[in-house]
Amino acid sequence: MDTTRLLLEWMDDDDDEEQEEVQRAAGAMIGLLALSQQAQVDERNERRRRTYHFLKRGDLLPNPRVATPWQRLYETRSNRSFITTMGIDVATFDFLLAHFTIIWNQNPIPREDADPHGKPRIGGRSLDAAGALGLVLHWLSSSSHYTALELIFALVPATVSRYLHFSRKILLQTVKSIPEGAISMPRTFDECRELTHIITERHSALYGAIGTGDGLELPAVENENPEVENATYSGWKASHFIKNILFWSPKGLILHWKEDPITYLIYR
Repeated sequence: MDTTRLLLEWMDDDDDEEQEEVQRAAGAMIGLLALSQQAQVDERNERRRRTYHFLKRGDLLPNPRVATPWQRLYETRSNRSFITTMGIDVATFDFLLAHFTIIWNQNPIPREDADPHGKPRIGGRSLDAAGALGLVLHWLSSSSHYTALELIFALVPATVSRYLHFSRKILLQTVKSIPEGAISMPRTFDECRELTHIITERHSALYGAIGTGDGLELPAVENENPEVENATYSGWKASHFIKNILFWSPKGLILHWKEDPITYLIYR
């Protein structure tokens, strides 16, 4: 602190008669400087508290693998609960989990302080394979902020972010590896005729149709920092979406999809 050093040097050079007065003045000045610095620290901390919204470990349940809301939901094995929170029923979840678990157990979670080619420490993870799949499906099926996921799975923000990044990649690999995960148009005349027959049984005037299409607004990821969010999105909007058009067969299978920039081709 340059000001304090100059004051102390001045005190050393002065005569004895003024020493006491100079010491009092220097002490007052040092005290004011200390108060000013503390005020700046307090202001910065308060600004951070207003800007950042996250939960700490002490705000959450102590163990992500014991008695969390997610585990309670998973143990119910309720189709209604699974569809409401993750968009799929229990049988579909179990089917995905069987394939998801294989990749989950074979790969370490990427960390800057860990060997990316090291052996996975399955027992040391905050979530098992079912929890990781549940986490990414909750995230895909909801537009809520990370705070809700932190509470449901009892994970701190950094862990939620890391596990989501890892689990999304595994889910993508899983879906790509199974025939049931393919999105494709019918390839043969017999396939088209079968779909047309299903439709005309219910809607006789729609002969020749093989499916239907509709628009869908998928929620976009938003930054939890309101200042960054307002700077990168249209701040006056309450929510942010990516528009898509989906095509599906009368069997309920997705046939094709198009993103917003190219949907005009459909109407040409």
